[in-house]
Amino acid sequence: MRAELTGAWRGGRITAPPSKSMAHRALICAALAQGESRIENIAHSKDIDATAGALRAFGAQIDFQGNTALVQGTGGRLCTPGGPVWCCESGSTLRFLIPLGALCGAPVRFCGEGRLPQRPQTVYAQLFCEKGVAFSQNDTGVCVNGRLSAGRFCVDGGVSSQFISGLLLALPLLGGASTICVRPPFESRSYVQLTRSALAAFGVQAVWQDENTLFVEEKQKYTNCNYTVEGDASQAAFFGVLGAVRGGVQLAGLRPGSAQGDMAFLPLLRQAGAAIVQAPCGALRFEQAGLCGGEASLADCPDLGPILMVLGLFCENGLVLRHAQRLRLKESDRIAAMEEEIRKMGGRIESDGGTVRVFKSALHGAALCAHNDHRVAMAMAVAALAAGVPASIDGAECVEKSWPEFWQVLQTCLGAEVTLL
Repeated sequence: MRAELTGAWRGGRITAPPSKSMAHRALICAALAQGESRIENIAHSKDIDATAGALRAFGAQIDFQGNTALVQGTGGRLCTPGGPVWCCESGSTLRFLIPLGALCGAPVRFCGEGRLPQRPQTVYAQLFCEKGVAFSQNDTGVCVNGRLSAGRFCVDGGVSSQFISGLLLALPLLGGASTICVRPPFESRSYVQLTRSALAAFGVQAVWQDENTLFVEEKQKYTNCNYTVEGDASQAAFFGVLGAVRGGVQLAGLRPGSAQGDMAFLPLLRQAGAAIVQAPCGALRFEQAGLCGGEASLADCPDLGPILMVLGLFCENGLVLRHAQRLRLKESDRIAAMEEEIRKMGGRIESDGGTVRVFKSALHGAALCAHNDHRVAMAMAVAALAAGVPASIDGAECVEKSWPEFWQVLQTCLGAEVTLL
């Protein structure tokens, strides 16, 4: 599918969609609980549907009724899946559920599409070897065979916090207490806090012993509950950047005090000179202002990388993004993909290892490619609208991974002229 944008739009009010990060965690916790849990404000996407389908393979019953999910949990007694567990292209689904597969005491195979089967799982491979659990990975997926035992787990904190979250979800079900020791640098700590928050909502505790050590008490039980998923800061950031550059955007649906690391987009925009004021009903209004730019670290908010690269194109002094190296291991190599697409529009951008430098640029219309990456597609759409130039984006259907309604939201909420072909 190709999205054709004229560059014209009128502005309007956007409500942030439900947080995909929190929805993954809530579904898994509910699936591990005894009894029925009700999860409100959950949105369908390829990633969320992948997690729900995988949890059904482990024995949970999940029924979607509009934006509500009714989950009949397993009480922690997981079934061994009868076939490969399909994870689509969701890294969260795969990395969160691999440790659960290692609780079954039998072979469990995980498979997916796109770049997912090739995404590195070395952290689990090493940990499982230490625990006597067989682990293998090839071009078609991952297989685990054995039963994970409690104890001490040492994890490199600079790779991905998803490994830490995956362990946190499984360890409470083991027969002994466990400790996770995170070797610094500990990046994306905020995502681990999101996992701890979800665990607590379902009656499970993971306690910090010090800034890099988590303790999980033995034989805890997940308890069913009613849970409401908060708005997604990483998706809201696309419209926050558009509003910061051009004004005319109101943003609603974000929870004040949220632990989402991607909430950093608000202070980062203010630091760059954005004018953000409080609007009625808890919304934020973005007014056009001169943007100066500066520096930002992506250590705790890597998903903001593509849209912050777009922001830099409109800042007087450009923008330097540091600790961006993990962007190369996402649905695409996001640094290379954004460099290629921004240059097509006449933008100036360069990278060196984990540092990306973006310079203020006069953009022109171009034919673009989404690189099968939802965040690249959405970021380049914002670039075209912010510059007021036409653009076509091939592979526009990739937004179904996280926000299937994205193009419709542009049309109906902002009055953007978008045609899907």
